[in-house]
Amino acid sequence: MTPRYTAVVVQLQSLLTLSLTLAAVGALPTVANAAIFTSANATIVPANTAYANPPVAFPQLASPPAFMQSYDNLKPEHASVVLASEAMATPAAQQVLRQVRVMALDQRTILPGGCWDYLNAAFQRAGISRDTVFEGTYRAGPYADSESLRSGDWLYYINHGYNDIEHSGLFIGWVDKPSRQALILSYAGESRHEPARYKVYDLSHVYQIMRPTA
Repeated sequence: MTPRYTAVVVQLQSLLTLSLTLAAVGALPTVANAAIFTSANATIVPANTAYANPPVAFPQLASPPAFMQSYDNLKPEHASVVLASEAMATPAAQQVLRQVRVMALDQRTILPGGCWDYLNAAFQRAGISRDTVFEGTYRAGPYADSESLRSGDWLYYINHGYNDIEHSGLFIGWVDKPSRQALILSYAGESRHEPARYKVYDLSHVYQIMRPTA
């Protein structure tokens, strides 16, 4: 095991220990939802899997690990969100989150096509399927609320930072939940000749959620 991955394992183990400790004292409630959404204006999709641990505030590291400060597609202040999302995600989501991290940061993978092609390849490489748990439309909605998102979810949303176009990306975690600012793994497309990057997006209008499932 290389020093870089040894450091990853140590960080993830410490974060997992923290999350288990919080769960033991009731800070991290668990649920087994019979349905993902109950809003009257949302598409209700029965869950065929019990998803645990609703979104919680990610624990912050005192300082990002040194190896997480050397990438041009991840800001050091977001390293703790990336590591915590992996530690606190469901097993299927963990596989996807780790796969995209390797593709983006270490392999700096550039694939033909755009955001859909990149994330589809990531799920395939991780050996993970996905279920659509929320579905609206780009222009008419309905749109998911912030409580509906889980780390590792593949989202379709309106990109308010770039002409309100349609975009998709992998949800990592909240940076500022009240204002709907979230860290997303985003791929701009092969024409940019850039690897995917971890970037903050406004998730005020998420109209589709696909969730990793084993």
